[in-house]
Amino acid sequence: MGDVFKEQLVKKTPSTKDVALRVLIGAATGVLVILSFALVPAFAPILAAALVFLAFYLGGMLNIEYEYIFTNGELDIDCIYNKSRRKRMFSANVRDFEVMAHVEDKTHIRDFDSAEVVKDFSSGKITDYTYAFLFSYKGKRTKFIISPNETILKAFAATLSKRKLFLKSNIIGGSYSPAATPQTVMSIPPIPVAESDGAKNENTEADTQPVREDE
Repeated sequence: MGDVFKEQLVKKTPSTKDVALRVLIGAATGVLVILSFALVPAFAPILAAALVFLAFYLGGMLNIEYEYIFTNGELDIDCIYNKSRRKRMFSANVRDFEVMAHVEDKTHIRDFDSAEVVKDFSSGKITDYTYAFLFSYKGKRTKFIISPNETILKAFAATLSKRKLFLKSNIIGGSYSPAATPQTVMSIPPIPVAESDGAKNENTEADTQPVREDE
């Protein structure tokens, strides 16, 4: 069997917190530029240029993408800042997951709520492809949220135990679900009914009576 390698890039949707940080960075930069011209006019142009560069750098760090890399059962999650800086956020074998299901799966909501730590590496929007899994990370029961596409989910399904992976029914062609156990319908042959002695005698007499011809 050959190696299994899948990858997916997920762009994070800016949250309300991200938007607030951008506004704060812009406002702080404007105030500092004005103060630099008021307090140290001789160095103000240099300071202003440095402050603007820093503001663009910090704002760019809020442009986040997540890359999921699946290799022979190993899942790596990298965070890419402003399409230039990469940082490894998670790495583990999916077979070690405690359970994985849709983030809003009511059957496992109690399990997910019991997590000590929550790490969100998803797009930030809840869709049919927003999943969560529980994993013991750095000694703590951690809930991870990701947004795997159908290709990544198929790789999970081929590796993760059916007792741990629960897919929505509309995923993978709309019919495949490792959580579902196929039921076998057995065809039961009809049971012969025993005839009573009286019925047998009546049938025998009817069979042995001669046929009378009309005169």
